[in-house]
Amino acid sequence: MSEKRIAVVTGASSGIGASTARALAADGFQVFCAARRSDRIDSLADSIGGTAVVCDVTSDSSVAELASAVGPRLDVLVNNAGGAFGSDPIENASLAYWQQMYDVNVLGLVRVTKALLPALRANGTGLIVNVGSTAGRNAYEGGAGYTTAKHGTKVITETLRLELNGEPIRVTEIAPGMVHTEEFSLTRFGGDQAQADAVYADVDSPLVADDIAEAIRWVASLPRHVNIDEMVVKPIAQAAQKKLHRGPIFS
Repeated sequence: MSEKRIAVVTGASSGIGASTARALAADGFQVFCAARRSDRIDSLADSIGGTAVVCDVTSDSSVAELASAVGPRLDVLVNNAGGAFGSDPIENASLAYWQQMYDVNVLGLVRVTKALLPALRANGTGLIVNVGSTAGRNAYEGGAGYTTAKHGTKVITETLRLELNGEPIRVTEIAPGMVHTEEFSLTRFGGDQAQADAVYADVDSPLVADDIAEAIRWVASLPRHVNIDEMVVKPIAQAAQKKLHRGPIFS
């Protein structure tokens, strides 16, 4: 009997990460659920037959412990850990927030990839999926720190694909538009529920975490010679980063 395929999902404690862990487990993967909140990932891992690993992607030692837990072989790495903090214009920008976003969305992605690339390479075939954003393709007022970080995610993905060309490792970016999760906007606005709710007000059917998880699951299901360079996923209400219909669409 062949060995079970192995996947790592960072930022697995909620939202897209948790949904992705469930989707990959349903497709037969042994999933390592990595995140900082042990109670969340313990519960998730128990429910899907996975393995919980407490991991802070901004810490070298924590990521080294993740790599040690995973072991010598890995099929799929989903770099999902990320986040947005604050929405001030550049002249009032909190550099602490900018640093936090860069540490997680850029340096954290690089740190985890460096640590787990040997296991992907040793496996003989592998897939790296980086969860980016439409914010990594456009600018908008009040979003410079986050868009800068997500542009970094996009460029890292493109560079990895160039540098690993000739090796049997696929590299994909999934770039979601508006996704309604419990925590993303709430975190961005410092816990202000009214501000968070206003982001999605009157939007008919924004994306949900399961939609992005399905995109990741599909990419992971493809034959090993098929590489999806990037996939931009938006709800039908969002024609572009700043073109959003508020009001009914579906009867």
